[in-house]
Amino acid sequence: MKSISILGSTGSIGTQTLEVARWRGYEVAALGAGKNLDLLLEQVQMFKPKLVACDKTVAAQLEPQLPTGTKLVPGPEGLEEVAQYPVNSVVAAISGSAGLKSTVAALKAGQHVALANKEAMVVAGPLVWEVARKHGGTITPVDSEHSALFQCLVGEQKSAVDKLVLTASGGPFRLKPHDLSQVTPEQALKHPNWAMGAKVTIDSSTLFNKGLEVLEAHYLFELPLRQIEVVIHPQSLIHSLVRFQDGNIKAQIGPHDMRLPIHYALEYPKRPQIPLEPLDLKGTWELHEPDTKRFPCLSLAYQAGEMGGVAPCALNAADEVAVEAFLAKRIAYTDIAKLLEQSLEQLENIPLSWDAIEETDKLTRRLLT
Repeated sequence: MKSISILGSTGSIGTQTLEVARWRGYEVAALGAGKNLDLLLEQVQMFKPKLVACDKTVAAQLEPQLPTGTKLVPGPEGLEEVAQYPVNSVVAAISGSAGLKSTVAALKAGQHVALANKEAMVVAGPLVWEVARKHGGTITPVDSEHSALFQCLVGEQKSAVDKLVLTASGGPFRLKPHDLSQVTPEQALKHPNWAMGAKVTIDSSTLFNKGLEVLEAHYLFELPLRQIEVVIHPQSLIHSLVRFQDGNIKAQIGPHDMRLPIHYALEYPKRPQIPLEPLDLKGTWELHEPDTKRFPCLSLAYQAGEMGGVAPCALNAADEVAVEAFLAKRIAYTDIAKLLEQSLEQLENIPLSWDAIEETDKLTRRLLT
């Protein structure tokens, strides 16, 4: 029986991972979550993990209801303990910079990490690979686009790659309204294809999420930014493509269902059958250039990648601050990109290190709030 642990079990990726676990009969050995007491309690009672970590504010309410034999460790220390608990795979699904430390802890323990936390690669990609290679940890991507690239590259030589092509839905504002300054949080949270958390949904609407994915692909596959492109594909059925130097193109195609890349990351290189309907291939599929004038966040991600050092970290921190402010209706939708640009303009040229990442994250948040 395959054993897994999940960092971020009550989020979108975490709950879908547990559906995959039920299909496949995995042992769910450890769960790490935040403040969603009701859902975490339901998960604990269903899967009876040996270890649970959660926010300190809910731990006291959770502890009396734990099954016999389940250990509870509150706070960030608990998340790192979940990350290091010996299993076949750790699903790293805590969104934002908050997921970095537990992802690194898993790799330090030599774990296989099914990586859904793109920010870990964005802010610390070279350092993450350094830790993984030193301690024998391995990484398989869970993001649908990076899973698609990974699948297209199986059996291929990196030197044969011309371009990695990430697809983007274009979000809810691809065609209208022309004036984005009046967009409300309620409008931005209505993604046309995917059901995701609030932060990721807003990032998808601004194309910043695609910018993060460009940076993640840059570090994950260790290819230059000039070899990574984005195309708008509103149907979200082609999840990514790889152009090869001989002119051939490989594409990975599938339905709008994150359980597929989750399952692939946990089962690779096998492809056992799962209970999903086959994709209907009929219909029209479109591919368009992204409009970076209306959605400058994508260009800013490329700019941060070219700057290197801690620039991606500063950009990521700025976006977390900006999206929170937008959702709270303290800033306009178009102010998100302005804050991101400001974070890069005021950034000092600092080489990448763990201390520099921590300091840059704190400083950027302090300057923008």
